[in-house]
Amino acid sequence: MSARSKARKRALDILYQSDIRGDDLAVTLAAEAKRAASEPAREASWLYAREIVDGVIDAQSEIDEQIVTHARDWKLERMPALDRAILRIGVWEILHNDQVPTAVAIDEAVELAKEFSTDDSGSFVHGVLGRIARS
Repeated sequence: MSARSKARKRALDILYQSDIRGDDLAVTLAAEAKRAASEPAREASWLYAREIVDGVIDAQSEIDEQIVTHARDWKLERMPALDRAILRIGVWEILHNDQVPTAVAIDEAVELAKEFSTDDSGSFVHGVLGRIARS
């Protein structure tokens, strides 16, 4: 598994944890940064995970607006927390990270959804991100 794939999983953990606990995302990120300082072997994945989470923090209203606009009759709060987190990662990569091709961002998000969320989440995530990519 590539360092970026590992970083996406790490970012997913941070976003999901913050959402489930109702904690401020910046606080959850700071706690993870403290933990990451003691794991030098995982530095490559940590750096990109932090970039993702910082990006989501900076553009969260835009990202959430894109998700709601393209989710077709799904309110953000009705989505499973994992799907919300995965979509936020995917949207950030599509809209704000020129180093990741759109197809890769979508594929990685779909794989996260298939691995960690519901049976229908992979196709849901694919549909939402596909519509965002085309808009």
